[in-house]
Amino acid sequence: MASAFELIGLGSQGWGHALLQGLGVTLQISAGSFVVGIVLGLLLACGKLSGSRALAVPMRIYTTLFRAVPELLMILILYYVGSMGLNAALDWAGFAPINVNGAWVAIVVLGMVQGAYASEIFRAAILAIPHGQIEAARAFGLSGIGLFRRVTLPMMAPFALAGMANLWINLIKDSALISVVGTNELLYTAKQAAGSTRQYLLFYLSAAALYYLVTLFSNHMSGRLERRIRRWMPLV
Repeated sequence: MASAFELIGLGSQGWGHALLQGLGVTLQISAGSFVVGIVLGLLLACGKLSGSRALAVPMRIYTTLFRAVPELLMILILYYVGSMGLNAALDWAGFAPINVNGAWVAIVVLGMVQGAYASEIFRAAILAIPHGQIEAARAFGLSGIGLFRRVTLPMMAPFALAGMANLWINLIKDSALISVVGTNELLYTAKQAAGSTRQYLLFYLSAAALYYLVTLFSNHMSGRLERRIRRWMPLV
């Protein structure tokens, strides 16, 4: 019988390659969802602060809904119900049915959920900008997208960075939820290895160690980025 080191190693009997591949899928899902969440969060935050009730109310309803419904339930709804609806529409149009990729579902669902949380972080960061800075930019003729790109976005970044770093850590953990639809991310691969070898503690601890290492590296990089950005902030 293979030893524990052989089972988690990179040899012919080991599951090391499979675990690293699963980690790669986890990071891909997390990165894709994070980008979707940032873009969606910025749009939602700007909509809430636009002053238009017709725009702000739907944005608030969206934020409340996606923060209230569990991510796992959203994944199941979008994956199973969404794929059935998509294939029904394709069948009606005369096209062959398709298999929905679980990783893409995870990116979309987790990105939509993260967008709801990110919108509150961005909204608070925008409100933290001194109002005089915005008025000064407007006095120089900036408005609309130019004002947001050149003034609002750079000034809100330091205020939003800590919250977004925390969302990234949570997103890495939430990506494990996609294992319910059979996507070969880290946790799903660890479950396969544990079931095949009956070494449940070994592989679950190995998966936990990989999640922990990714979290440590993420904390280190976000700390460096925060210190670098705050160097250019004015002293208060």
